[in-house]
Amino acid sequence: MEPVLAESATAAAIVLFTVLVRLALHPLSRAAFRGATPVAGCLPTLLQLPVFFVMYRAFSSSEVAGEANELLGHRLFAAPLGSRWADALGEGGPFGAQGLVFLGLFAAVGVVAAWSAVRGRRAAAAAPAVPVLPVAGPRGGKAVPGKAVPGGAKGGSRGARAGVGAGRAGAPAALSAEQQAAMRRVGGVLPLLSFGTLVTAAVVPLAAGLYLLTTTAWSVAERAWLQHRKDRAARVGGTDGTDGTGGQVAAAGRVAG
Repeated sequence: MEPVLAESATAAAIVLFTVLVRLALHPLSRAAFRGATPVAGCLPTLLQLPVFFVMYRAFSSSEVAGEANELLGHRLFAAPLGSRWADALGEGGPFGAQGLVFLGLFAAVGVVAAWSAVRGRRAAAAAPAVPVLPVAGPRGGKAVPGKAVPGGAKGGSRGARAGVGAGRAGAPAALSAEQQAAMRRVGGVLPLLSFGTLVTAAVVPLAAGLYLLTTTAWSVAERAWLQHRKDRAARVGGTDGTDGTGGQVAAAGRVAG
């Protein structure tokens, strides 16, 4: 790549390396999206930590095996891959040659973070509502959704038996009103955490920031693609009669005919 990209060849190699790592982790990402196991959701991130640490060390150390680190001389346009945002500010300010490279990186990270936040909020808004847990009132009174029962041991046991029955029937687990409010608050904050990548990109070497940008963009695009496939499969399953009662009715008609 060096004859074509000149000094930015190493930066392009970092992007290509990141893509290869994410391709290797794609099966785990699919399992995490399906919610196969709780551990599956953490594995893609955990397995990338050693890669990020190696990338950070490779472009932070002035020496490697007792010799000068030649990687620090490679650049992304005008900015050395081992430089940080603070270094760029000292070399011409935010609108200098190096500062503009970092501003471009921050803008790209911000776009990806905003995309992730918007998708997160849409997913939370489209999620099916969880029923509020009805709790029997005192002395066999009417059930009050989400309210605690004062001294209602019998009512509590009846509510527990009802919850077990609902779980056996495959219904979603009921939550109290307080639990649903807490989930809404958490759901409103979680999408904003993606903007934390901006802070990280400002304090790590440019090479590590480039890795963060690539892997974050891959994660958001991969999840959007998996969600698109899931939605398309649901639409096809609902229209061709493979799911639901429509397929059963069609099958019964064919048998009767």
